[in-house]
Amino acid sequence: MLTIYHNPRCRKSRETLSLINDSNSDVEIVEYLVNTPTVKELSVLIDKLGMQAGEIVRKNEAVFKEKYKGKTLTHDEWIEAMVQYPKLIERPIVVKGNEAVLGRPPENVLQLID
Repeated sequence: MLTIYHNPRCRKSRETLSLINDSNSDVEIVEYLVNTPTVKELSVLIDKLGMQAGEIVRKNEAVFKEKYKGKTLTHDEWIEAMVQYPKLIERPIVVKGNEAVLGRPPENVLQLID
């Protein structure tokens, strides 16, 4: 079972979901702008990605430019910021068990498909 943290308005997210659907994999779709992950859930996702929180922050979003540009935040502070403003979360994130990939490029998801 794959889980995709998805934004249906995002082209890369739609392309990643299409690759999953084409593989006939079971998938759970989490529209993270509607069902925002908690601090704990987002921390687990970032750990599964093997990244630092600041690495998955969308720096072209207006909220980033208005509130965070030029600031240095800790790992935990970035997580708090992304929970408060989920548009800051890079997308899509696809999870299978203890592994996760960022769907940029969408073909990264193929690493999780059997």
